[in-house]
Amino acid sequence: MNRLDIRDLRVAVNGKGILNGLSLQIGPGEVHAIMGPNGSGKSTLSHVLAGRPGYEVTGGEVRFRGEDLLSMEPEQRACKGLFLAFQYPVEIPGVSNMEFLRTAAESQAKARGESPPTAVELMRSLRQIAAELHLNPDFLKRGVNEGFSGGEKKRNEILQMSFLRPAMSILDETDSGLDIDALRIVGEGVTRYIRSNPEFSVLLITHYQRLLNHIVPDHVHVLAGGRIVESGDRSLALRLEAKGYAGIDTAS
Repeated sequence: MNRLDIRDLRVAVNGKGILNGLSLQIGPGEVHAIMGPNGSGKSTLSHVLAGRPGYEVTGGEVRFRGEDLLSMEPEQRACKGLFLAFQYPVEIPGVSNMEFLRTAAESQAKARGESPPTAVELMRSLRQIAAELHLNPDFLKRGVNEGFSGGEKKRNEILQMSFLRPAMSILDETDSGLDIDALRIVGEGVTRYIRSNPEFSVLLITHYQRLLNHIVPDHVHVLAGGRIVESGDRSLALRLEAKGYAGIDTAS
């Protein structure tokens, strides 16, 4: 069974079609990268999968772990194991990272009929992950992303992912705004989680091949005109970096 099964998905915003018959299947343990020109629908896809309001699904279906994803509320999707790393992580003043993740872990454990982590387990796990991501543990006491640099916000997203242990993550332009060192740390953090969780699946949305040097995809897809117009292995990303979208029918 595919972890994520998207079939002929059609989405409109204010009456304008953005996704126009997009189909994509991602199996357990697979890493898929989506690339494409600006305005092709990449972020729209991530928002629709995560359940963000403002998007009208006009056709098609999406199944996650065998269930109808589009019928679920955003929090239900998270409890089923879907995680979105935002392109622009928001600040939540007054809510510490520690409290935020404790509440999230308890909510997900309750939904799954599991025991939540103890305070000791939570602290030990978060400190270990923060150290691996080169985040000062004092960040755990601060408001979520409050006063964080761009790179710190992106590393904090990967800390959340690694702690909550989803079945699948959507990484929406996680490389956006990162310098060379931060890109490497984020890439290593994701790869570390992939290696320790062989069934973990990733949908990675990016403009640039450079992130794929750190998170190696099994499949690369070109999204244009609201649908997948070409698929291949990592060599497709290298070709796009060298030649751009010349030779690809982006009007399909």
